[in-house]
Amino acid sequence: MTTRLYFLVDGNDPAQQIVADLRGAGIDDGEIHAVAHRERYPLEEGVPEANFTERTDFLPAARRGVALGGTTGFLAGLAAVALPVPGMVLAGGAMVASLTAAGAAVGTWSATLIGIGITHRDLQPFEAALEQGQILILVDVNDDRVDDIAALIRRRDADVVIASGELEHAGEDVS
Repeated sequence: MTTRLYFLVDGNDPAQQIVADLRGAGIDDGEIHAVAHRERYPLEEGVPEANFTERTDFLPAARRGVALGGTTGFLAGLAAVALPVPGMVLAGGAMVASLTAAGAAVGTWSATLIGIGITHRDLQPFEAALEQGQILILVDVNDDRVDDIAALIRRRDADVVIASGELEHAGEDVS
Protein backbone atom coordinates (compact mmCIF):
# COMPACT_ATOMS: atom_id res chain seq x y z
CA MET A 1 0.00 0.00 0.00
CA THR A 2 1.02 3.57 -0.52
CA THR A 3 0.47 6.68 1.54
CA ARG A 4 0.32 10.19 0.15
CA LEU A 5 2.33 12.69 2.16
CA TYR A 6 1.78 16.37 1.52
CA PHE A 7 3.32 19.56 2.80
CA LEU A 8 3.92 23.20 1.92
CA VAL A 9 7.34 24.73 1.23
CA ASP A 10 8.32 28.37 0.76
CA GLY A 11 9.14 28.68 -2.94
CA ASN A 12 11.12 26.96 -5.65
CA ASP A 13 14.52 26.68 -3.95
CA PRO A 14 13.30 24.56 -1.00
CA ALA A 15 11.09 22.59 -3.38
CA GLN A 16 14.04 21.76 -5.64
CA GLN A 17 16.16 20.71 -2.67
CA ILE A 18 13.48 18.44 -1.22
CA VAL A 19 12.70 16.92 -4.62
CA ALA A 20 16.42 16.19 -5.10
CA ASP A 21 16.50 14.53 -1.66
CA LEU A 22 13.41 12.46 -2.51
CA ARG A 23 14.96 11.34 -5.78
CA GLY A 24 18.14 10.42 -3.91
CA ALA A 25 16.01 8.27 -1.60
CA GLY A 26 14.67 6.34 -4.59
CA ILE A 27 11.34 8.14 -5.06
CA ASP A 28 10.47 8.33 -8.77
CA ASP A 29 9.22 11.54 -10.41
CA GLY A 30 5.87 9.81 -11.03
CA GLU A 31 5.36 9.70 -7.27
CA ILE A 32 6.22 13.37 -6.67
CA HIS A 33 3.68 16.06 -7.58
CA ALA A 34 4.08 19.77 -6.96
CA VAL A 35 1.31 22.35 -7.13
CA ALA A 36 2.00 26.08 -7.38
CA HIS A 37 0.11 29.17 -8.46
CA ARG A 38 0.87 28.64 -12.15
CA GLU A 39 0.60 32.23 -13.38
CA ARG A 40 2.28 34.14 -10.55
CA TYR A 41 4.74 31.58 -9.20
CA PRO A 42 5.49 28.96 -11.86
CA LEU A 43 7.51 25.91 -10.90
CA GLU A 44 11.13 25.90 -11.93
CA GLU A 45 12.64 23.10 -13.94
CA GLY A 46 13.38 19.99 -11.93
CA VAL A 47 10.22 20.10 -9.82
CA PRO A 48 7.62 17.64 -11.19
CA GLU A 49 4.31 19.43 -11.68
CA ALA A 50 1.06 17.75 -10.69
CA ASN A 51 -0.99 16.77 -13.72
CA PHE A 52 -4.50 17.96 -14.45
CA THR A 53 -6.14 15.00 -12.65
CA GLU A 54 -4.47 16.12 -9.42
CA ARG A 55 -5.06 19.87 -9.93
CA THR A 56 -8.63 19.77 -11.22
CA ASP A 57 -11.92 18.14 -10.29
CA PHE A 58 -11.69 15.92 -13.42
CA LEU A 59 -11.83 12.44 -11.80
CA PRO A 60 -14.38 13.21 -9.07
CA ALA A 61 -16.59 14.87 -11.71
CA ALA A 62 -16.27 11.83 -13.98
CA ARG A 63 -17.36 9.54 -11.13
CA ARG A 64 -20.38 11.73 -10.41
CA GLY A 65 -21.22 11.89 -14.12
CA VAL A 66 -21.15 8.11 -14.54
CA ALA A 67 -23.39 7.62 -11.51
CA LEU A 68 -25.90 10.31 -12.37
CA GLY A 69 -25.97 9.66 -16.11
CA GLY A 70 -26.15 5.88 -15.69
CA THR A 71 -29.02 6.20 -13.21
CA THR A 72 -30.89 8.58 -15.49
CA GLY A 73 -30.38 6.27 -18.48
CA PHE A 74 -31.49 3.25 -16.46
CA LEU A 75 -34.67 5.01 -15.34
CA ALA A 76 -35.36 6.14 -18.91
CA GLY A 77 -34.90 2.53 -20.08
CA LEU A 78 -37.32 1.27 -17.44
CA ALA A 79 -39.84 3.90 -18.48
CA ALA A 80 -39.45 2.87 -22.12
CA VAL A 81 -40.11 -0.76 -21.21
CA ALA A 82 -43.01 0.10 -18.88
CA LEU A 83 -44.69 2.17 -21.59
CA PRO A 84 -44.09 -0.15 -24.52
CA VAL A 85 -44.39 0.74 -28.13
CA PRO A 86 -45.61 -2.20 -30.27
CA GLY A 87 -42.63 -4.38 -31.21
CA MET A 88 -40.42 -3.08 -28.38
CA VAL A 89 -41.44 -5.66 -25.76
CA LEU A 90 -38.87 -8.21 -26.96
CA ALA A 91 -36.08 -5.67 -26.88
CA GLY A 92 -36.82 -4.49 -23.33
CA GLY A 93 -33.57 -5.69 -21.71
CA ALA A 94 -31.47 -4.36 -24.55
CA MET A 95 -33.32 -1.04 -24.38
CA VAL A 96 -32.60 -0.67 -20.65
CA ALA A 97 -28.95 -1.63 -21.10
CA SER A 98 -28.37 0.68 -24.04
CA LEU A 99 -30.05 3.67 -22.42
CA THR A 100 -28.09 3.05 -19.21
CA ALA A 101 -24.81 2.98 -21.16
CA ALA A 102 -25.76 6.05 -23.19
CA GLY A 103 -26.75 7.94 -20.04
CA ALA A 104 -23.48 7.03 -18.33
CA ALA A 105 -21.48 8.15 -21.39
CA VAL A 106 -23.27 11.50 -21.69
CA GLY A 107 -23.10 12.08 -17.93
CA THR A 108 -19.37 11.36 -17.84
CA TRP A 109 -18.63 13.55 -20.84
CA SER A 110 -20.58 16.55 -19.59
CA ALA A 111 -19.37 16.29 -15.98
CA THR A 112 -15.70 16.01 -16.95
CA LEU A 113 -15.99 19.07 -19.19
CA ILE A 114 -17.11 21.00 -16.15
CA GLY A 115 -14.62 19.32 -13.78
CA ILE A 116 -11.57 20.24 -15.85
CA GLY A 117 -12.19 23.93 -15.18
CA ILE A 118 -12.59 23.60 -11.40
CA THR A 119 -9.77 23.41 -8.84
CA HIS A 120 -9.71 20.01 -7.13
CA ARG A 121 -11.72 20.31 -3.93
CA ASP A 122 -8.83 18.86 -1.90
CA LEU A 123 -6.57 21.73 -3.04
CA GLN A 124 -8.97 24.51 -2.08
CA PRO A 125 -7.70 24.77 1.55
CA PHE A 126 -4.23 25.50 0.14
CA GLU A 127 -5.23 28.26 -2.29
CA ALA A 128 -4.24 31.10 0.05
CA ALA A 129 -0.78 29.59 0.61
CA LEU A 130 -0.34 29.03 -3.13
CA GLU A 131 -1.34 32.66 -3.76
CA GLN A 132 1.49 33.72 -1.45
CA GLY A 133 4.09 31.73 -3.41
CA GLN A 134 4.21 28.55 -1.39
CA ILE A 135 4.39 25.20 -3.16
CA LEU A 136 2.36 22.15 -2.17
CA ILE A 137 4.31 18.94 -2.62
CA LEU A 138 2.55 15.57 -2.74
CA VAL A 139 4.64 12.41 -2.39
CA ASP A 140 3.34 8.86 -2.75
CA VAL A 141 5.44 6.44 -0.68
CA ASN A 142 5.17 2.83 0.45
CA ASP A 143 3.63 2.55 3.90
CA ASP A 144 6.82 1.10 5.36
CA ARG A 145 8.83 4.18 4.29
CA VAL A 146 6.53 6.95 5.62
CA ASP A 147 8.62 7.67 8.74
CA ASP A 148 11.92 7.62 6.81
CA ILE A 149 10.64 9.98 4.11
CA ALA A 150 9.11 12.32 6.71
CA ALA A 151 12.48 12.45 8.51
CA LEU A 152 14.22 13.16 5.19
CA ILE A 153 11.88 16.09 4.51
CA ARG A 154 12.36 17.46 8.05
CA ARG A 155 16.14 17.53 7.58
CA ARG A 156 15.55 20.38 5.10
CA ASP A 157 12.75 22.09 7.06
CA ALA A 158 12.35 21.11 10.70
CA ASP A 159 9.12 23.11 11.09
CA VAL A 160 7.28 21.64 8.11
CA VAL A 161 3.87 20.11 8.83
CA ILE A 162 3.61 16.83 6.95
CA ALA A 163 0.17 15.33 6.64
CA SER A 164 -0.95 12.11 5.03
CA GLY A 165 -4.02 10.57 3.51
CA GLU A 166 -6.76 12.73 2.06
CA LEU A 167 -5.82 16.35 1.51
CA GLU A 168 -8.95 17.57 3.26
CA HIS A 169 -7.28 16.70 6.61
CA ALA A 170 -4.52 19.29 6.21
CA GLY A 171 -2.59 20.08 9.33
CA GLU A 172 -2.56 16.57 10.79
CA ASP A 173 1.14 15.89 11.27
CA VAL A 174 2.20 12.30 10.50
CA SER A 175 4.58 11.97 13.43
